[in-house]
Amino acid sequence: MQTGMHTDTERCLRAVRSKDARFDGWFFTAVLTTGIYCRPSCPVVSPKPANMTFHPSAAACQQAGFRACKRCRPDTSPGSPEWNRRADLTARAMRLIADGVVDREGVPGLAARLGYSTRQIERQLLAELGAGPLALARAQRAQTARLLVETTPLPMADIAFAAGFASIRTFNDTVREVYALSPSELRTRAPRNRQTRTAPGALSLRLPFRTPLNPDNLFGHLAATAVPGVEEWRDGAYRRTLRLPYGHGIVALTPNPDHIGCRLTLSDLRDLTVAISRCRRLLDLDADPAAVDDQLRADPLLAPLVDKAPGRRVPRTVDEAEFAVRAVLGQQVSTAAARTHAARLVTAHGDPVDDPEGGLTHLFPSTQALAAVDPENLAMPRTRRTTFTTLVSHLADGSVNLGVECDWAETRTRLLDLPGFGPWTADVIAMRALGDPDAFLPTDLGIRRAAGELGLPATPAALTARAAAWRPWRAYAVQYLWATDSHPINFLPV
Repeated sequence: MQTGMHTDTERCLRAVRSKDARFDGWFFTAVLTTGIYCRPSCPVVSPKPANMTFHPSAAACQQAGFRACKRCRPDTSPGSPEWNRRADLTARAMRLIADGVVDREGVPGLAARLGYSTRQIERQLLAELGAGPLALARAQRAQTARLLVETTPLPMADIAFAAGFASIRTFNDTVREVYALSPSELRTRAPRNRQTRTAPGALSLRLPFRTPLNPDNLFGHLAATAVPGVEEWRDGAYRRTLRLPYGHGIVALTPNPDHIGCRLTLSDLRDLTVAISRCRRLLDLDADPAAVDDQLRADPLLAPLVDKAPGRRVPRTVDEAEFAVRAVLGQQVSTAAARTHAARLVTAHGDPVDDPEGGLTHLFPSTQALAAVDPENLAMPRTRRTTFTTLVSHLADGSVNLGVECDWAETRTRLLDLPGFGPWTADVIAMRALGDPDAFLPTDLGIRRAAGELGLPATPAALTARAAAWRPWRAYAVQYLWATDSHPINFLPV
């Protein structure tokens, strides 16, 4: 079992005294004299050390009877980077809870996906996070409810069910308990500029992150590889369609200095929590750039790259299966050719959607739809057809699982067992779809070219040995190495 930062009292006290926003989401400060809990960067005068206790999650604070601070709004902190860095049971469970599994399938569904008993899951989460899966999901529902109350004109009854509450009474009681205000009082207190009038099912919100964040390669990669009909870059925003548990959505994500602007249009508001979680995951917003950059900067050959543009994130995905299919389509072809192959599949087999702004036309095809495609209709070499059809059939029948709960090492091994899957394909899926922060691409042409320019070892084996010093952040080292090239993926679109 991992020991969280909240157990290191002296380190927590230093973070609180210095109002260090880098630690927001790592732990929460509960103040015994006021009964509230705060983020480490809360601007109020720091309480006496004797009056502070530290907790690993907002849910743990709520379980202990503390309510959220109205000044620093700790429930809106970036998520803990631990759940992106780790692949153990707790991290996998937290990724599933963020994806709304407890709300849709209950704790038994969470346990079944992880392959453990409900008792084991409860015990592990309680030991490390101070709260079980129900309490963690409840804290997430409360945060979603607050977001909807403050930023939309929706009726409270609609908000209650959209946030995942089973009844209006439970919604009212939870909001009062967590925020010490009724839902209507929350709405009254919300700044007017935060209440956005939008079409039904649409809303605008801000996605926080830990600074620094370099948007160039992040949005550059997404825009340069965008599949027509599914993704586009328009008016300074990356837009794409989303396949969600209860329906579909369209999101526009805009980089800003202190947040990512997020405009969501959903066919069913119950998908809000999942959509936010997937957008955060897409943009790697819960990363800890200070920890990443400090370690990579220790290598004298990487240090100038990090110092030039710190805070690079790993561009990820909103749909793991979609990315795996696109990785196969992109084997040994240019970015433009891969987009063309994907666009043909989208037009022929994707589900059409109505985009009020125009430009987006389809959801990326489901694995079930792709599994039914006649291989002879695929405009690609026969060996890649075999790779494609084998992958989609395994994804469709569940024999290969790329969900947020999967074990990274085990899944990589399963992928390598498939025909046509070499280390590059398995590792790029591990890096961008599974979210493994230590995935590395020593055979990638761009990486080998960058290595030659920087004086790093030339052969994949030697480069892998040198990269051991970059662990567990080799996926971020890949972003810095790629950035030495003039490829469009490295530049924010104009």
